[in-house]
Amino acid sequence: MAAVAPATRWRLLLLLLSSVGLGAVGAPQSPNIVLLLMDDMGWGDLGVYGEPSRETPNLDRMAAEGTLFPNFYSANPLCSPSRAALLTGRLPIRNGFYTTNAHARNAYTPQEIVGGIPRSEHLLPELLKEAGYISKIVGKWHLGHRPQFHPLKHGFDEWFGSPNCHFGPYDNRARPNIPVYRDWEMVGRFYEEFPINLKTGESNLTQIYLQEALDFIKRQQAQQHPFFLYWAIDATHAPVYASKAFLGTSQRGRYGDAVREIDDSVGKILDLLRGLSIGENTFVFFTSDNGAALISAPRQGGSNGPFLCGKQTTFEGGMREPAIAWWPGHIPAAQVSHQLGSIMDLFTTSLSLAGLEPPSDRTIDGLDLLPTLLQGRLVDRPIFYYRGNTLMAVTLGQYKAHFWTWTNSWEEFRQGVDFCPGQNVSGVTTHTQEEHTQLPLIFHLGRDPGERYPLSFASAEYLDALGRVTPVVRQHQEALVPGQPQLNVCNQAVMNWAPPGCDKLGKCLTPPESVPEKCSWPH
Repeated sequence: MAAVAPATRWRLLLLLLSSVGLGAVGAPQSPNIVLLLMDDMGWGDLGVYGEPSRETPNLDRMAAEGTLFPNFYSANPLCSPSRAALLTGRLPIRNGFYTTNAHARNAYTPQEIVGGIPRSEHLLPELLKEAGYISKIVGKWHLGHRPQFHPLKHGFDEWFGSPNCHFGPYDNRARPNIPVYRDWEMVGRFYEEFPINLKTGESNLTQIYLQEALDFIKRQQAQQHPFFLYWAIDATHAPVYASKAFLGTSQRGRYGDAVREIDDSVGKILDLLRGLSIGENTFVFFTSDNGAALISAPRQGGSNGPFLCGKQTTFEGGMREPAIAWWPGHIPAAQVSHQLGSIMDLFTTSLSLAGLEPPSDRTIDGLDLLPTLLQGRLVDRPIFYYRGNTLMAVTLGQYKAHFWTWTNSWEEFRQGVDFCPGQNVSGVTTHTQEEHTQLPLIFHLGRDPGERYPLSFASAEYLDALGRVTPVVRQHQEALVPGQPQLNVCNQAVMNWAPPGCDKLGKCLTPPESVPEKCSWPH
């Protein structure tokens, strides 16, 4: 593990808060940290962001009691790389969660993937141990399912959830059903011990994940341990599910049912923190791993509000996320911050909360958001939009420059695979990879959040924006040292045939012959 020196930052922060009436006098205690990461939830899915059904009262209240970020971004338009970025504070191109099998291809960790999170990467729970934190992941891990990638080998103390998406059901011959783990061993499989009814959408998984979170919080509070809870549930990822009590209750159909259950669950978590009188000592952040999957909408996908396209793309709909910070007594209520934020900032901010510095032996892309949250400071910083091994775009201030545009291939599009349904923008939502590195397409996101009206190449505004963006991109690319790509090789033999604990359940399956091959990433 890289040395992480305990910092005096937290003590200085409490002194600062005391001086402005927001903190308490006395010995500081590191706050608990709760990160609520949704799966494929869009910017436009919450009432506070304008969703017309207004079915998220608990999340709307959370925003009213904390800070709302309208300009918060994932690190990738796909699940696994974004999660790797959150837990390492580093772009996927640095931590290895990308592919070089083809240009600008999205890649993730299906169960045939050979790679996963490298041991050389230092994850947030591993570093928080230096400050005495107990850490639990509830839900989807998605950073590799082979033994060396197990979350308990990367700093977590407890796990209840799955290593992969809840796709299925499979026949356990050509492909095994995905296992559900408690800590080191599987306790069942999706569609078997943990049923999901694809016809009705009924599943009790969100309730199970909620109870895991509540029990963990109670235990750690009783033992007076500072804790880190990473609640990474997946109900809004197709196939979408909700428990019986929520099915049929939303104006938005089954997807809305799932959102309502998530909202109710977040409300119960916050209520527990208040009831245990630890709300003021618990930092909570809510966001999503990437934009809503419009390819599954409207029945199985959400809303990206006014933004262009969705998951799988580097347009705003693919990477701009809902984001709410909550810490009563510290973060002023009812604030809206226009700071450009990134999911990677949660890594650095969490370390700062614990009084720790990030590792100094590597580039960390995440910023510490505490000055923004506590003092309203805004930091000028770029947001880089990568698709696989390719820098597609960058946002700096209000301006976004596209160096490459691509949705997906004409072949896929003609087969009905559409990441931008009803949103064709000529010359922008292209079905061939179009290069704009010499003259990027530049949009003013304040005036044109939907990326429909590129600035004129001849305008003074375009030239000024280009002059600001160009050196930032040049500096980034010249200093970039890509990590070893982890998402290049697939092998049917490494799927979840015989996870740890399968023998106790009579759930071990026989793997096929090992045949490593190049993964195919079509888009």
